[in-house]
Amino acid sequence: MNRANSVDIRTRLQEFLPKLVLAPSFALVLLFVYGFILFTIYLSFTDSRMLPSYGWEGWENYSKLFRIREWDTAITNLAIFASLYIVICTVIGLMLAIFLDQKIRGEGLLRPIFLYPMALSFIVTGTAWKWFLDPGIGIENTMHLWGWESFEFGWIKDRDMAIYTIVIAAVWQSSGFVMAMFLAGLRGIDNEILKAAQMDGATNFQLYRRIIIPLLRPAFLSAFVILSHLAIKSYDLVIALTGGGPGNATAVPATFMYSYTFTRNQMGIGAASAVIMLMTIAAIMVPYLYAELREKK
Repeated sequence: MNRANSVDIRTRLQEFLPKLVLAPSFALVLLFVYGFILFTIYLSFTDSRMLPSYGWEGWENYSKLFRIREWDTAITNLAIFASLYIVICTVIGLMLAIFLDQKIRGEGLLRPIFLYPMALSFIVTGTAWKWFLDPGIGIENTMHLWGWESFEFGWIKDRDMAIYTIVIAAVWQSSGFVMAMFLAGLRGIDNEILKAAQMDGATNFQLYRRIIIPLLRPAFLSAFVILSHLAIKSYDLVIALTGGGPGNATAVPATFMYSYTFTRNQMGIGAASAVIMLMTIAAIMVPYLYAELREKK
């Protein structure tokens, strides 16, 4: 009987010990992630300025936010950046994945080369591309030194074109990651399906258009969710590459939130912009997670 009790106690300890070990981390996540999210939501309804304040203002900060010209610019820039970033990364990633899936020589060398940019931080990427695109020291200056005096590429100094330099840098960094997702999807397709289609006379174009690409739907969805998330919270790349300039030409919601919270001492408005960013991300993530869980069930 005593032996049975000791076995029972040991079993309970084995079940309880992992929970005990994970409890501090779980508590810290609750406090410093979800706790501060709730605190930010609360601040967005207060009259907080330089420091948190608890004077209730209701929806006033949100009303003020959508009357600020810089916020309109940030939203417009995000729409341009996110749409181009997602589409171009998806197309390039798919093309690279199809290219590598042909069992070409040197695949083992090319794959890490394409993936390497994702190993860099956005700060490093932004700084490198800032030097590369600077007319005084970058590609324009190099072309002039090589004798092509008429070459001009000053997008980074142009208010109308600067946002596209951020697209270029972001696409360079993320396309390899998207390629890896599509390549994994391609390698997971059953070869019997492809062989059957080929026996029925399907051309390579028809094979990709009607069978392979539709089967990559989960990879397309995952790429869309991840790239959307990265686009919405882009801050370090913008700051490192353009600093939000020239003027306010490349500001995005993340830089707007930081500026109004920590430099303009409008914490309530900054918190409201952060909540809108959070809701945008949630609008993308929640349906995706729901679909994934529903599919598994």
